[in-house]
Amino acid sequence: MKNEKKSEIGARALGKNIRASAIKIRRITDRIRGCSYGEALVLPEFMPHKKCYLISQLILPAAANANTNFGLNKSDLFISEARVENSAYLKRFRPRAQGRGYPIKKPTRKVTTKSNSNFAGEIEG
Repeated sequence: MKNEKKSEIGARALGKNIRASAIKIRRITDRIRGCSYGEALVLPEFMPHKKCYLISQLILPAAANANTNFGLNKSDLFISEARVENSAYLKRFRPRAQGRGYPIKKPTRKVTTKSNSNFAGEIEG
């Protein structure tokens, strides 16, 4: 059996240390996953969530990376992957009774968007 793989030519953009709930960001990323580049830019503008601006700002550099690094047209791109992962916690302390300190963990997230072209070829390997 011959090992045939479809090539995925694309680029990604990474947003680190985003202070938002994973559920709130996943609402948006689930909606734009699989959409074309133009549609993925328009969809967050009409959604009533505050973090839509952040996601739309991650779509732009992913398309710019694909255009610069691989020479792909933005009109041929689609969002193939949009992930939300846990990242480091911001650790703070709150003063409590009798001189004690109470830890507060402020979670951060890492958001990855990947844009691919509709090109499908074979890789020899």
